[in-house]
Formats: sequence, C-alpha cells, structure tokens
Amino acid sequence: MRVVIQRVSEAAVRVDGKIVGEIKQGLMVLLGIETADTEEDVDWLLNKTLNLRIFNDTDGVMNISLLDVEGELLVISQFTLMAATKKGNRPSYIRAAKHEQAIPLYESFCAKAQQLLGKTVQKGSFGADMKVSLINDGPVTIQIDSKNRE
Repeated sequence: MRVVIQRVSEAAVRVDGKIVGEIKQGLMVLLGIETADTEEDVDWLLNKTLNLRIFNDTDGVMNISLLDVEGELLVISQFTLMAATKKGNRPSYIRAAKHEQAIPLYESFCAKAQQLLGKTVQKGSFGADMKVSLINDGPVTIQIDSKNRE
C-alpha cells in the first residue's frame, strides 16, 4: 500500500463537475493499493499518516500531526501509484489490486481514519475520472510505502 501525502490549506475532488470531497487545512492522501496488501497495511499506514509530524508548531517547526491540529482528511484512491516503470515507457499496473480487493481496503482506511479523527473523512469516488485541486501548504509532499517499513 502506498500513499502520497500532501499538506494542504484546501483541497477538493470533483466528479462530473460536482464536488464529492472537500477540505480546508489538513492532508490530502492519494492511496494506492496492491494485490499483496492486507488490513495490517491499512493499520500501519493509517497510523503513520495521522501521526506524521508535518504541521508547524508555534515556533514554525514541523513538529505536530494532523491529530494535533485537528485537521481534515481527504482520501483519494489512485491505482496509478502502483505503476511499474522499469521496462519500456508504458507503465504496468499489474501490481495494482482489482476492485474486489481494493475497495474494501480503501473503505477500511477511510472508516478507521474517521473513527480516529472523530470527524468525517472526505473521499473521492473509487474508480471514477476525478479532477483534483489543491493548495499544497509548504509545499509539503511525502510518500510512504507500507512495504518499506524499515
């Protein structure tokens, strides 16, 4: 499981011109799920994401988490994060989980995040053609892969 986390002052996702998810200060998370992923990956990656100290404290140092700032979370599924690009110029998505596996793990990530945050987690529409807009605050962009825990 792989995420790209962006600290944002605002972000929104649209499907067919309509906003389906929108946040102010917080994190926009692009979530890629591969066939080898399990609930253990969900739990580990969610804990890492919510506790990542990438918000500024009163001294202007990145030292506090999304939980600390009581920020918002927007989670967008993105199978292209699992692209393999070693051979040729056309990415392969063979490692990306199929809908039957990916949707339950995506929904689990969002539901557990909502429970831990104590507020609604905004989401994209799984499998839809989405238009994402954001103001990256910093800019701060971090990627984490649950298979690279060491």
